[in-house]
Amino acid sequence: MTTAQRPQETRAAHPDTLTVPAARAAGCPFDPPPHVERARTEAPVTRATLWDDSSCWLVTRYQDVRAVLGDPRFSADATRPGFPFLAAGVREVVINNPSFLRKDDPEHARLRRMLTADFMVKKVEAMRPEVQRIADDLLAAMTDGKTSADLVAEFALPLPSLVICLLLGVPYEDHAFFQDRGKVLLNLRSTAEEVRAASDELVAYMTRLAEAKRQQPDDGIFSRLVARGELDTAEIASMGRLLLIAGHETTANMTALSTLALLRNPDQLARLREDPSLVKGAVEELLRYLTIVHNGVPRVATEDVIIGGVTIRAGEGVLCAINTANRDEDVFPAGDTLDVGRDARRHVAFGFGVHQCLGQPLARVELQIAIETLLRRLPDLRLALPFEEISFRHDMGIYGVHALPVTW
Repeated sequence: MTTAQRPQETRAAHPDTLTVPAARAAGCPFDPPPHVERARTEAPVTRATLWDDSSCWLVTRYQDVRAVLGDPRFSADATRPGFPFLAAGVREVVINNPSFLRKDDPEHARLRRMLTADFMVKKVEAMRPEVQRIADDLLAAMTDGKTSADLVAEFALPLPSLVICLLLGVPYEDHAFFQDRGKVLLNLRSTAEEVRAASDELVAYMTRLAEAKRQQPDDGIFSRLVARGELDTAEIASMGRLLLIAGHETTANMTALSTLALLRNPDQLARLREDPSLVKGAVEELLRYLTIVHNGVPRVATEDVIIGGVTIRAGEGVLCAINTANRDEDVFPAGDTLDVGRDARRHVAFGFGVHQCLGQPLARVELQIAIETLLRRLPDLRLALPFEEISFRHDMGIYGVHALPVTW
């Protein structure tokens, strides 16, 4: 038994204790853990215990989450004392090889600006034909001579992996390597040693790739970062690791989980089949309803701040529960209900403030195409096993399902 595993097993034995990551002893797997959801109405800003028995503030209400994420007095710098970590492995990777995601302005803004043009809506929208071609090819291969498949392995995961490799200039034939290391980085039960090894291997891979791009540049993001001459090799490798892992893990899990949620809500599935024009809005609603970051967005206060009537002191960590914020009835009436006709554009599934997800335009395009194509090409899509037998990613930093056996 590892140090990283032991606290999680202890918490599972006491499901009513407010801890993060939270145990899931009951409730719908699409919903926030019941006792975390109760906190939103009973104590929206409350104390929570982390894996190492340290404590932080858990902020669960929509307006309070936006207040924290939009306030520069709450730092994203993981090197500051009091910053909350979800596991030993998470601490290892963000302390020893941080990305711009864990930096504050002006350094955060400087690094982020190097990528902004590559993820602008206009540029991403121009990629629609290529993303559509990839989706069509994957479904053609998945259904060729077969009537069942694992949707994660054969569609949801390779789609964003192919797209992000195309954007970055990373050889897709290396996908097994970076997907396997990415799983280690995201597994909350990985030890610090396991995470360090996986991270080092990814950084070494990115370093070799950067040197290759210096010799033979292409039009991918990685080549352009190298050509700018503003970053050293370690910074380029760190940025590449973030883009590569985040660029496929998030959309892959949202695609599979969205498909499962629609299959479990046949009335909403029927609405989308009857009116495909609802797909764009439905993607926003699925992002709100599912919110695949289930364990909170971390910050640490740099001075005393009052949030929701509670004083958070300088040096105290905060986790913003964006999944409960997206179920807040004051903002989204009947928030626990999936409604593909809802205007859900105010959701915070991509975060809020200066650190909100850089790749959200790309994620939207990928999800819209993935869902529309699945529904159009597989009108008889259904689960190939009972819902109760599906394995959810309770052990991972990005929520979803480990596999999704389907038939048609």
